Order: sequence, then structure tokens, then C-alpha cells
Amino acid sequence: MGLLFPFLLSAILKTAQGSSTVAITTTAGIIAPMLAALGLNTPMLTALTVIAIGAGAMTVSHANDSYFWVVTNFGNMKVEDGYKTQTMGTLVVGIAAIVNVFIVSLFL
Repeated sequence: MGLLFPFLLSAILKTAQGSSTVAITTTAGIIAPMLAALGLNTPMLTALTVIAIGAGAMTVSHANDSYFWVVTNFGNMKVEDGYKTQTMGTLVVGIAAIVNVFIVSLFL
């Protein structure tokens, strides 16, 4: 359960303001002092936390994200098509990534 919080926090920040870099650095700054409280203070769980934060930061790319506009414009897509493909695609990728993090955590 401890790995879900960094993922969700990063995904919320990314969705709200659009920058993966800001979402990653802000989430890392918030989570780092809480690692022990979340039960994530071993080296392997800390590494999985970093991956969970990254997974959250690549979730839900939409109009306030410059990456959305790069993909949409270079892909010659309408904005509506970008929402259908880019936004939904990044949602699927982010969820798949956190599912894989949970699977790996079962073996640690």
C-alpha cells in the first residue's frame, strides 16, 4: 500500500500542472522524509518508490503538458484525437507501470 501513495501524488501533480519534472521532484521531496513511515526504507523498496513516482509522472498527459502538444502536432492529430490517444495511452502506460511495481514488490 505504501507504494500507491507516491504514485498517486505524482500522478495528481502531473495531471494538475502538466510537468513530469516538477511532479517527480516535488513528490520525491515530499516522500523522502516519509519513507520509514510508509515502510519503504529498504534500498529495494526505495528504488521501487522511485519507479512508482516515475510511473505517476508519466500518467495522464493532456493539454497542459507540452509533451501532449508535441505528440499531437507531430502526429498531425486533431486535439480531440490527441485526447483519445495520447491521454488515454499515457493513462494505460502509467497504470501498467504501477501494476508491475506491485508485482515486483511481491518478490522482495
